[in-house]
Amino acid sequence: MIDLWRKHFVLTESMLEMECTCLTPAAVLKTSGHVERFTDLMVRDPETGECFRADKLLEDAIDDLIASEPTMASEQREEHLRIQRQADAFSPEELDKLLLKYDCKAPSGQPYSQAFPFNLMFKTSIGPEGTSVGYLRPETAQGLFVNFRRLLDLNAGKMPFAAAQIGLGFRNEIAPRSGLLRVREFCMGEIEHFVNPDDKSHPNFKSVAAKELVLFGRDDQLGSGKTKTLSVGEAVSTGLVNNETLAYFMARTQLFMEKIGMDPTKLRFRQHLKTEMAHYACDCWDLEIKSSYGWVECVGHADRACYDLDVHGKATKTPMLATVKLDTPQDVEVAKLKFDRKALGKTFKKDQRVVSGALEALAENWEDFAKVASDLETEGKTVVDGFEITKDMVTWKKTSKKVHEIKFTPSVIEPSFGMGRVLYSLLEHSFYQRESDEQRCVMRFNPQVAPNKCAVLPISSGEEVNAMVSQPGCISLRMRTQTSQISWLWF
Repeated sequence: MIDLWRKHFVLTESMLEMECTCLTPAAVLKTSGHVERFTDLMVRDPETGECFRADKLLEDAIDDLIASEPTMASEQREEHLRIQRQADAFSPEELDKLLLKYDCKAPSGQPYSQAFPFNLMFKTSIGPEGTSVGYLRPETAQGLFVNFRRLLDLNAGKMPFAAAQIGLGFRNEIAPRSGLLRVREFCMGEIEHFVNPDDKSHPNFKSVAAKELVLFGRDDQLGSGKTKTLSVGEAVSTGLVNNETLAYFMARTQLFMEKIGMDPTKLRFRQHLKTEMAHYACDCWDLEIKSSYGWVECVGHADRACYDLDVHGKATKTPMLATVKLDTPQDVEVAKLKFDRKALGKTFKKDQRVVSGALEALAENWEDFAKVASDLETEGKTVVDGFEITKDMVTWKKTSKKVHEIKFTPSVIEPSFGMGRVLYSLLEHSFYQRESDEQRCVMRFNPQVAPNKCAVLPISSGEEVNAMVSQPGCISLRMRTQTSQISWLWF
C-alpha cells in the first residue's frame, strides 16, 4: 500500500522526498507551537487517578444514550449528534458541563475531575548531560519545514513544488484503543506542497475538476447534519473548498482510496469547524472512512498558510522566501530608510541588526510599512517583532523602484495520511462473505495491494515438481506442502 502511495503521489507528481529524524530538538517544536498547543483535554477518576480523554467520553455517552432510546424523536436525536460532532471542539468549561449533562461517571462511580489540557508529545533528553530537551516528533512535517531552503535549492528555485516524507510519528495518546486506529507510534505519509499565497491554483486542477466528492461542510454539520455530493470544480467555485490546490489533493486522495480498493460509498470529506482548527490552519478537510468503529478520520488536508515558514524564519533569523520572476518589470512603492545606528546600538545592543532587518523587510512594500510610519508620526513610537522603535532611531521616505521579481513566504497545502488507519479500513472494506455460505470468508484485495499476486497449483505433488516451482528467481514467494494434497505456491 505504501509503495502504491509513493507511485500515486510522489512519482506521478514529481515530488521531492526526504527522510528526517524522529528526534526533534525542543526549539523546533516550541517555535512551531506544538509545545504550547499540541494538546487534548483529559479528565481523571478522582478516586483512582486513572486518566481519560474527555471528548471520547462525551462521544461514547451520546452513542449509549441514542442506542438506549430507539424511539427518540428525530429532532432530539439530531441535536445529540450535533453535539457529538463538535466533541473535540469544545473548551474545557463546555466539556465539563456536557459530561455532567450526559451523566458521565468515572469507573469509581464519582463524577470526573474538571477537564484540563494534556500535551501529547513524548519528551526526552538529548546528550549525556541531559540538559538539552527533545521530543519524539508528533508529525513528520516540521523536518521538511526547517529544510525548506535545501528543498527549494534542490528544485532549482522553482515554485510551486511539493516534498513528501513517509515515517513514524509518536503521540502520547491518553487512551489508546481500537487496534490501529489510536496508537502511540504510527506510520505517516505527509506531503507539503509549497505555493504562492497569492496564487493557489494548481496546473493539473482541470484533470480532477469533474471528480465528485461527498462533502460535509461546517455549516451542514451545525445545521442539517447531511452531506452534499459536489464536483471538485463546483466546490471551489462556490467557495466551499478554499482553493484549487487544496481541492486537487482532496480529489487525488479520493482516487488513491478507490485505487487501493476502498468502498467509495464509505468515504466522505468533513470540514473542520472554526473551533477545532489546528493552530496553523486556515482551512482543513478530513477524509473520513466508515468502518465498524463509525466514521474515522484517516487523512487530513490542511491549508497551513504561511505560518510554519514564517515562525521558523523569524526564530532562526533565516528568511524562508521564494521568488517569482515577472514577465514585465513593475514599479512598486517602498520606503527608503536611514537608521541612526548610535541610537539603535544604545537601545538594542546585540539585537541591533535584528531590529534593522525587520524594518527593512517591512520597507520592501509601502503597504506593510505604512502603519509603522503612521505610528511613529502620531505617537513617536511603534512595536515591530516585540521591539519598541522610537522616531529618533529611523527616518524614511516614500519612493518607488522597479522590480523584476517578487519575494514571498510560501503557503503550505498539506495532505497527511495515517497509514495504519487507512490499512485497517482497507482490511474491513476488503473482508467478504459469500451470501450462500457465511463460513467461507475471504479478503478480496485489489491486485495492486494484495500481498499475494497469484497462486501456482501443480497437478502433481512429487518432489521433482516441488523443486521446479520453488525456484522463482527474484520473486518473493511462500510455499505450502502437505502429504495429503497438492502443494500451494503463492507469489
